[in-house]
Amino acid sequence: MTTRPMTAEELLYLSLPDKRTELVRGRLIVREPAGSRHGAVANLLAYRLTAHVETARAGRVYAAETGFTIARDPDTVRAPDVAFVAAARLPATEPAGFFDGAPDLAVEVLSADDRPAEVLRKVADWLTAGALLVWVVDTERSTARVYRADGSETLLDRDAALSGEDVLPGFTCPLRELSFAG
Repeated sequence: MTTRPMTAEELLYLSLPDKRTELVRGRLIVREPAGSRHGAVANLLAYRLTAHVETARAGRVYAAETGFTIARDPDTVRAPDVAFVAAARLPATEPAGFFDGAPDLAVEVLSADDRPAEVLRKVADWLTAGALLVWVVDTERSTARVYRADGSETLLDRDAALSGEDVLPGFTCPLRELSFAG
């Protein structure tokens, strides 16, 4: 028996308490809640991004688990740990459902149960859907990897800083200031 793909609209009304969910090509992905280090780093990045975005009036920052519909038929709804959408791309009225399209910047903070292949698929989904910049922050290794729409990528060590580049000019966050292990 073949199961029909789930839609973004069905995901929006699905209730799975204490679980993180995404929809990938019509297939429901269910994960356990992230750990405390993950939450602390995601929150700190969201806080710093929000402060910069509000000062610059650059757009809007979305908190963890905000869904972005990045493909249709079958539907894909991804939820980054932090996201930024430039002011020019914001809808006149904030939708009650998922944001339609990719954020300009998607931030993924690795969790202990993240598998490298799945993280790379998620990065590819973001970039294919139109994200301009994706940061993958590894709290265990005290590093981050930056992926860009032009296909380039950079590995940052603890002494480097995340940069908003031309997506969010003027934003920087030194990796050493995040709550890494050790």
